[in-house]
Amino acid sequence: MKLALPLLVSILVLVLPEITLAHTGQRGFVMLLPTRFYMVGGGLVVGFTFVITVLLPSRKLEVSGLKNVVQPEPNPSFLASCLILVFAVLLILAGYFGSRDPLANPLPLTVWIVWWVGFTFLVAVVGNLWAVVNPWTAWLRLLSAIPGVRLFFGQFHLYPESLGYWPAVLGFFGFAWIELIYPAPQDPEILANFVVGYVLFTSLGMVRFGAKNWLAYGDAFCVFFRMVGWLSPIRWRPFQLRWPGRGLLELAPLPTSGVAFVLLTLSTVSFDGLSRTFWWLDLIGENPLEYPGRTDLMARNTLGLLGAFTVFVVAYQLTAWLGRRPGGSESGKCLRGFVLSIIPIAFGYHFAHYLPIFLVEVQYAVIALSDPFGMDLNLLGITDWHVRTSLLTHHRSVEILWYWQVAGIVLAHVCAVIVSHALALQATETRRTVLLSQIPTTVLMIGYTVFGLWLLSAPVVS
Repeated sequence: MKLALPLLVSILVLVLPEITLAHTGQRGFVMLLPTRFYMVGGGLVVGFTFVITVLLPSRKLEVSGLKNVVQPEPNPSFLASCLILVFAVLLILAGYFGSRDPLANPLPLTVWIVWWVGFTFLVAVVGNLWAVVNPWTAWLRLLSAIPGVRLFFGQFHLYPESLGYWPAVLGFFGFAWIELIYPAPQDPEILANFVVGYVLFTSLGMVRFGAKNWLAYGDAFCVFFRMVGWLSPIRWRPFQLRWPGRGLLELAPLPTSGVAFVLLTLSTVSFDGLSRTFWWLDLIGENPLEYPGRTDLMARNTLGLLGAFTVFVVAYQLTAWLGRRPGGSESGKCLRGFVLSIIPIAFGYHFAHYLPIFLVEVQYAVIALSDPFGMDLNLLGITDWHVRTSLLTHHRSVEILWYWQVAGIVLAHVCAVIVSHALALQATETRRTVLLSQIPTTVLMIGYTVFGLWLLSAPVVS
């Protein structure tokens, strides 16, 4: 794909608003000047990208011979899996026996910051590294060595097609609920209980349906990291460099359960940002200046999370319906891969939303790992380090951080528009049908660009 021109336009429009000297920054900051410059600029970039892709010759976006190809994953490493398994066991023990302070215990910091945020960033760059290092390869070897468990292996490995990705959808929703709504997701002991429960649940799934089947469709995190890995500029087998998001053009359309999983990942991170805004708290009848805490908001935020997912599903279905109308079944072919183009958007907002907290709390994580059990150890020789938060207080660093967040959201939408158009071209050679079918999807992406930038700049509770 020829992304040079769209990227050039993106850079120009992102840089131009700097003349407003708006005070930009992390989620705790409020823009001192109107944010409409950023919102309008981001929306225009996405719109211009659509126009440019339409004007490009079809051959510029063709992907010859790669339609409906399932991408090969990097091979698992048993040694790496063993190391990660040992590390996970130590983290669980630290959760039970280490410091009660979430900023001094390595378990919550590793799970929520290093793994969920930082590792996701890494996977988007290098590919699905989780397939190489996840602990399930080593754990399954241990389970198969137990005589009573070994009898079940090979007996019930038929995975019903009707299940699809639905177990992963339910698992991811549960994970999001713990992260966003449960009152104490960072309590080390409680989190250790959740991790142990997840291990037992995954073990049952692998024994019942087979490790390959369960990790491919039933495990939320294997599915999530595989999805993020499709964005990587690195293809593992055979090894080659490619444009970011190029891997999305090599995939068959996802089933309904796969569509639900993608929409859930986007809706959960969106609700995470929305749930702390003054707008949301006012909507549910709470004073933003007297934040009542998570416990009082559990029921309403649970409904809000379900509502956000429902809104995204309805918006997706409505957009697909509008896109099919101009060309009937021919337009339907163009839209079969539409959900794949949402994956860059989901990652883009994940990046923008979590970047500030990652830059600060990853420092706490490294210090905690140097003394995992609160015994005044100094394994890494850094326990006397001081966490630096100046990047959230200095005008220039806050400004730069804001630009990174804006760029993450806008460029993700640019990638989504290009991917959506390229997938449509794979389905039909009728350019008029492609154009008409893509207009509703582009309007949706422009709308979410503006919404995402509003979320970044909206006042939030601390």
